[in-house]
Amino acid sequence: MKTQLLGSVAILALAGCASYPAQVLRSYGEAGSIIESQDFGNSTMQNTQIQSGERSYALDLAKKFNKSVPTTINFAFNSSALDGSARAILDKQAHFIRQFPEVRFRVYGHTDAVGSDAYNRRLGQRRANAAVRYLVSRGISRSRLEAVVSFGETRPVVVTDGPEVKNRRTVTQVSGFVKEHPIVIDGKYAEVIHREYLVSGEPVSNLTDLNIGTGTGE
Repeated sequence: MKTQLLGSVAILALAGCASYPAQVLRSYGEAGSIIESQDFGNSTMQNTQIQSGERSYALDLAKKFNKSVPTTINFAFNSSALDGSARAILDKQAHFIRQFPEVRFRVYGHTDAVGSDAYNRRLGQRRANAAVRYLVSRGISRSRLEAVVSFGETRPVVVTDGPEVKNRRTVTQVSGFVKEHPIVIDGKYAEVIHREYLVSGEPVSNLTDLNIGTGTGE
C-alpha cells in the first residue's frame, strides 16, 4: 500500500511539471547539467556591472546630464535639418560631454505618426544622424557616441495620429563608460560622477578677455 502511495505521488509530481516554467525545472537539474537560458549572459553582465559600481554610477551620471542640459531637440515636419534652437541645445550637450571623456552617449531618433512605419524609422535615423554629426563637429569623438538608434513613431510623447512637433525629436542619453579609459579600467566611477565639470569647463568671460575696467583693453 505504501509503495503504491509513493508511486502515485511521483506520477502526480511528474504530471505537474508541465505547468512549471522551464527555468524552475532547470533549477532542479542534476549537478553539472548545462543551463539553457538566453538570459543567463545578460544576468551575469548586469551582476558584474552592479558589483563593480558601473551600473549605479552610470545612472547617477544620466541623472546629472538630464538635470544639467536639455536632452531633446525637435524638428520641422518631414525634416532632419537642425534649426537654431536645436543647434543651441546640442552646443550645451557637447559642452557637458566634453567634460566627461570617460563616458559614452547614445542618440535616439523619433518621429510623429504621419507616414508609414518604415519611412518614419528611416526619418528617425536621419534625425539621429544629424544630431550626431553636429556633436562630432563640436569636438566630440564619434567613438564616444556609442550608437544611433531610431524608434520612428513607436514612442510618442503626445499620442496622436496627426502632426506633432513634440514627437519629432532626438533624445541624447548616457549609455555607459569608455572601457579603455584609465579611470574606468581602475573602476574609479565616483571620480567621474562627482567631478566639478561646471567649474572646470566654464568658458572665460568676455569681460575678462577684454580687461574692461582695468584700462588695459583695446
